[in-house]
Amino acid sequence: MPATDIDTAMLTLGENARRASRAMMRASGAAKNQALHAMADALGDSRAGLKAANAQDVDAARAAGLEPALLDRLTLSDKSLDLMISGLRQIAALPDPVGTITASTLRPNGMRVAQMRVPLGVIGIIYESRPNVTIDAAALCLKSGNAAILRGGSEAVHSNLALGDVVQAGLRAAALPAEAVQVVNTTDRAAVGKLITMTEHIDVIVPRGGKGLIARLANEARVPLIKHLDGNCHVYIDAAADPEKALAIALNAKTYRYGICGAMETLLVDASVAVSILPRIAAAFAAHGVELRGCPRTRDIVPAAKPATDEDWATEYLAPILAVRIVDSLDEAIEHIARWGSGHTDAIVTEDLSAAQRFQREVDSSSVYVNLPTCFADGFEYGLGAEIGISTNRLHARGPVGLEGLTTLKWVLSGEGQTRG
Repeated sequence: MPATDIDTAMLTLGENARRASRAMMRASGAAKNQALHAMADALGDSRAGLKAANAQDVDAARAAGLEPALLDRLTLSDKSLDLMISGLRQIAALPDPVGTITASTLRPNGMRVAQMRVPLGVIGIIYESRPNVTIDAAALCLKSGNAAILRGGSEAVHSNLALGDVVQAGLRAAALPAEAVQVVNTTDRAAVGKLITMTEHIDVIVPRGGKGLIARLANEARVPLIKHLDGNCHVYIDAAADPEKALAIALNAKTYRYGICGAMETLLVDASVAVSILPRIAAAFAAHGVELRGCPRTRDIVPAAKPATDEDWATEYLAPILAVRIVDSLDEAIEHIARWGSGHTDAIVTEDLSAAQRFQREVDSSSVYVNLPTCFADGFEYGLGAEIGISTNRLHARGPVGLEGLTTLKWVLSGEGQTRG
């Protein structure tokens, strides 16, 4: 498609989305929930057609040599469709954040000052490989009263367009504008370039994908991003750690799933407990096929560990590889995380309340845990129902972004004719 045609098509999507966002802003909670349930019903009714569309994508991806893990993410199975249906109904059951009044105060002159939660407007979502994001993103944007433009990866184009039809059928069933959720129907990368610069039509971009995609958007976007570049997560085993807790937490933080952004990538161990605990931890990781890369003191205790370099401290492996460093104190652990961490999720294992409080106060990450593995970095686990992504931004939303993260606040004041003297 010529660049001028792509620009025109994207501008049309933007105009339609802006118009639909005004309707969504005033949509009732009942209408939004009706749309979500209708989408769930349509997913079940369209199962055969969705799997046929998905088979086109899977066959093409397999022929192109896509990695097995990515093929697995791409495939729509009965189980994954059932999970989407369940997810839609769960989001429908969540409280509607729109219109919620917070921080209401009465001023001395009788004027009422409060804040109301309102939608962000139009959200552009750019993602790779996973067709389920089409449903998750559509549902969260709809429930929070926003309009959405979805641009999935080229490898899932047939799946995403078919799922987009299901979403729009659900919107129409609830008498809501179908343009409230639109799927970009071209795989041309120029469409992404246009989407991330349409400041007149798009209020925020949420990228969900690899480091390369997010780095590109961070460099080129004119629309604000809710993003995280990588998840270089740490677990620190403190001098006052319970050894059994430490072993279980470290193992789960790394091996729950290697490819998630909340997977532990560096283990920090206090020198006072390293000799007693590191051999057990190393043996547990060896049983799971995890390669250890350690500092010199780590390798004195665990000779099988490979030498770690500064690059290892900075790397998000997303693989069965773990960097291990022995530190002399809580201060040194916090300093290491400040230098090498990505501000995503970090954890301490300790029975010392003051150490736990210091760690949570001083580690500047979007999520900071005490006696929990970093793999809990997930909106569902936080009680958000679902998430549209995890943000390491400091402004607007930070950490898992659920319904509330897709809204903002406006001031609402009420009076009885007071005037300012």
